[in-house]
Amino acid sequence: MLKKLGNYLLTGIIIALPLGVTLFVFIFLIRNIGNPVSQILFVPLFSMFDQTFPNSGLGKMLIDALSTLIVLLFITAIGALSTFFFARMLINISESIINKIPGVGLVYRTVKQIVDTFSKQNKAVFQYVVMLEFPRNGMYAVGFVTSSAKGEIQERTGETVINVFVPTTPNPTSGFLVMVPDNQLTRLDMSVGEAMKLIISGGAVVPPWTKNPIP
Repeated sequence: MLKKLGNYLLTGIIIALPLGVTLFVFIFLIRNIGNPVSQILFVPLFSMFDQTFPNSGLGKMLIDALSTLIVLLFITAIGALSTFFFARMLINISESIINKIPGVGLVYRTVKQIVDTFSKQNKAVFQYVVMLEFPRNGMYAVGFVTSSAKGEIQERTGETVINVFVPTTPNPTSGFLVMVPDNQLTRLDMSVGEAMKLIISGGAVVPPWTKNPIP
């Protein structure tokens, strides 16, 4: 009986976890983004009409949710405007100013580099997914091919060497750059996005794959 109850509890957790995480993310955004923004946008507005700004209850939650939506729409607008030359120029000027601020510039450049590396717009950084023996023979890891090695490395190895980025789990922003002979790599059918999910989940999320029938 206790074993069945335990199984039911585990099943319930698995079912409720996605919903719980989703609610947690929305509540986090409303409290940490919507609440400060509502104090800036709506408190002066309420004061203009001699109305008391709600400090609790459903009214405050709705106002905070509306403020969060406004922030998300504003970020979306920035993304849309970035496709225009003039707006792109303003963004570049703003970035150059931020980069010159001691401390702030270092954090900004670091975060921007991580985002640029793993964003969809720069997915071409990772050409395709491979499997290789790493960190020793008999152990396998998933890696991302970035390019073919050139120059001194290519000449000194005397063979076709491929640059492969092997990320760490569960944080794929760090990892190892290894130069591997092309004939020692196994190209996988999974996409870069699917491989990222596999790595971040620690192997818990495995992309579906149907083996091609042998003719």
